[in-house]
Amino acid sequence: MGTAPQTIVGGRYRLERQIGAGATARVWLAFDSVLERRVAIKMLAEPIGGESAHIERFRREARAVAQLQHPHIVAVLDSGEHEGMPFIVLEYVEGETLKERIRRVGRLTITEAVAFAIEIARALDAAHAHGIVHRDVKPQNILLDPEAGAKITDFGIARSGNETGLTIGGRVLGTTDYVSPEQALGHEVTGQSDIYSLGVVLYESLTGAVPFSAPSHVAVATMHVRDEIPDLQQRRPQVSAALAALVDRATAKHLARRYAGAREMIADLEEVLAIEAARTASAPGKEATVVLRSLPPRATRRLPMRVRHPVALALAAALAIVAAGAVAWLVLAHTHAGTPAPVDLPNTPGESPVHLAQTAAVAYNPFGTGPEDPDTVGNAIDGNPATSWRTSTYNTGALLESGVGFYVDAAPGAAVNQAVLETPMPGFHLQIWGADYVPAYTAHSTPQLGITPKQLGWTLLGQAVAATTTTTIALHAVRDRRFYLLWITDLGPDPSHAPIYVAISEFTLFQR
Repeated sequence: MGTAPQTIVGGRYRLERQIGAGATARVWLAFDSVLERRVAIKMLAEPIGGESAHIERFRREARAVAQLQHPHIVAVLDSGEHEGMPFIVLEYVEGETLKERIRRVGRLTITEAVAFAIEIARALDAAHAHGIVHRDVKPQNILLDPEAGAKITDFGIARSGNETGLTIGGRVLGTTDYVSPEQALGHEVTGQSDIYSLGVVLYESLTGAVPFSAPSHVAVATMHVRDEIPDLQQRRPQVSAALAALVDRATAKHLARRYAGAREMIADLEEVLAIEAARTASAPGKEATVVLRSLPPRATRRLPMRVRHPVALALAAALAIVAAGAVAWLVLAHTHAGTPAPVDLPNTPGESPVHLAQTAAVAYNPFGTGPEDPDTVGNAIDGNPATSWRTSTYNTGALLESGVGFYVDAAPGAAVNQAVLETPMPGFHLQIWGADYVPAYTAHSTPQLGITPKQLGWTLLGQAVAATTTTTIALHAVRDRRFYLLWITDLGPDPSHAPIYVAISEFTLFQR
């Protein structure tokens, strides 16, 4: 099989070097000559017996992960076959695995370990919502991106809830160092199995070692079935009782005692991160700081002021000698992370803007050939009306597809009741949709007409007949949602100077 460096795969991907290998697949760093970017190519190696089962499991990985769009899941970009064997094209994450980090530095700081666990738990929550169980959660499958945090990959043995499981020679799939008791016994595997494995990963991150070791994989699997996880506080006395209790619950042998779902575990992880950040004398590391900024108010109330608002406090200290009133204003004015909302926006008294992370906006075009101007979509939420995101240019006011737009990630969620849009090009029509997870979609080679976001699982929350320079849209069905979609349905009346496009200067959400 021709998989040497410089091999062209799929007519566009040039293999550069092998960067990973498993029992049945190899991962290559490759260059996409069409989009001129680096990607990762996962190719099935020569099958060791049961060829059809290997190939089907490999293809199922592509189908499963292609449904998922989440900032902490390595995205599937493409798939195909090379010389009769399938391959998957994945986003390339430049960094190291969590396993490599642990081997390099030993146990992680407590806040960093919990922050990584939160990000992976959020990814698993998204996968479970689509009926997909990973089944092989381990630090080798967690990539650490210096900019984007932890991302989980290798859904190679994942399966959807409506599919029968596959094994190799009767062997239960999974890595025994992190395998759940039910998976080791060959019983039904659900999202709770992923929770158990994540609990073991967190344990290793905190202690620098897996909880069980034995001469054989079978012996290790047996220990997961029969033995309690060694006491976390004995191996690392610095951890809080709350964190130790969380790990115990995540790794409980009996399903009734284990977390019922990833979201339940996330809530406790968020509380624990706030507790641990408050207990430590030093400032949290970069990753922990990023995750701390995404915590809900119920968790951040535990944080001391030095952790919640380090920048604001530094400014306040510097200005204290100038004016005490100015100091107080600065402390209050910088109490949220992310991009600031524009000033003087119309909103109802008692409402406050939802503060978004700088990377919260994502271009979205599920019914066309791809997102429009994805590199500048952050301009729409940067708090600066002088910068804009814009659509492609069209010859008429009618879009070639059913619509285009972008969504924002209001992590961990917000009950938004009003949206305010600013644009230098009024006249177009738009809608606001909401979702708990970004619904799955596949980009099409030709625009798809007559389809709406509803058919992908979004809920329509409000719409404007025609946008003005500043447009306020009241939203209905108000409850906590993670994602909010601004959806442009047409570009407005055809002007005399066609072609035309739409530009969005600012998009701001408000909650009571």
